[in-house]
Amino acid sequence: MNFEFTESEEAFRKEVRAWLERNLPEDLKGRAFAASRADVEEVRRLRAWQKTMAEAGYVGMDWPREFGGRGAPITEMVILYQEMARAESPQIVNRGGVSMLGPTLMKHGTPAQQTRHLQKILTAEELWCQGFSEPNAGSDLANLQTRAVLDGEAFIVNGQKVWTSMGHVADWCFLLVRTDPSAAKHKGISFLLVDMKTPGITVRPLRQITGEAEFNETFFDNVRVPKENLVGRLNEGWGVAITTLAYERDLLTFIRSISLRNALQRLVKLTQSRGRNTDPVVRQKIAELWIGEQALQLNGYRSLTKILKGGAPGPEGSTSKLFWSHLDQELALTATQVIGPYSQVAGGPWAPDEGQWQFYELLARASGIRAGTTEILKNILGERVLGLPKD
Repeated sequence: MNFEFTESEEAFRKEVRAWLERNLPEDLKGRAFAASRADVEEVRRLRAWQKTMAEAGYVGMDWPREFGGRGAPITEMVILYQEMARAESPQIVNRGGVSMLGPTLMKHGTPAQQTRHLQKILTAEELWCQGFSEPNAGSDLANLQTRAVLDGEAFIVNGQKVWTSMGHVADWCFLLVRTDPSAAKHKGISFLLVDMKTPGITVRPLRQITGEAEFNETFFDNVRVPKENLVGRLNEGWGVAITTLAYERDLLTFIRSISLRNALQRLVKLTQSRGRNTDPVVRQKIAELWIGEQALQLNGYRSLTKILKGGAPGPEGSTSKLFWSHLDQELALTATQVIGPYSQVAGGPWAPDEGQWQFYELLARASGIRAGTTEILKNILGERVLGLPKD
């Protein structure tokens, strides 16, 4: 692999760095690793920040120009993420829409769907949530039971989704439904775009261990969804969903690895400020974390090299997600040990970094669950990468 960036890419880095220094709001600096997407007011600020970035051409840069992007190479995307981490900028708030739904609509959507939705995804004018998981269909997604019956010019949707991130502030939802219950599990599924203001939708918050409610339960009671909101063909939504999940596994994990580096650098500063940098045990642990982050970065470059050579995101992306989960939890634990009892303080003058480490430690408990549980990722790697039998 070639780890050197070209002269034009380094010029782009200088451009991005200067722009972030001029435009990143002070109240968002330092929120890169513990920004809340549950608080409505903070989401409003994050939406405004994404709109500012989009107007400058820094959102969806890798999208084709005809869809509002720059057609930029993925190397420039990597540079953008690196510079955002360096500036301690939060990630874009509509990242599921930009990184998952956007590419899905570009591949499977109709021209009308692309015109209607893509630009507003980039600017965060419309936020999107993901309606995939159900109480009995999380890791086993093909077991979903939410039904949609075609009635004239609309689908009638009934069922329940769970773990709907940002469902309480989302304007739209990309939804998987069962449209042919007699078909095999992976068949008879369709992919719909649903306006969250449609009558019959109820969103109930799920309180997390952090005290926030970023996740939600979402109920559909005779919700009418226009037939033109079907993405792809009827009963062939599983293939559309696979496209969506492939982008989640690969590109979002790359963003997470850079965010992890940002948190690690913050941990180093915290350790120094508290005089723990001379403790050999603490030094050894931070060294282990630093080595792990570097390994994660190298794995990201390996994926990047594959994509640049014409490849596509594959099951190997599960390796990065699995390793990131472990590192994220270890980093949070180390920060707790460095801070001591004050790590439990969420706010006030006694809370280091305004209580962000207390938030980070609690949030990290879910790192082995969200975007693919550790157990399922091990199964994917064993079966699809190593070729091991299912049993």
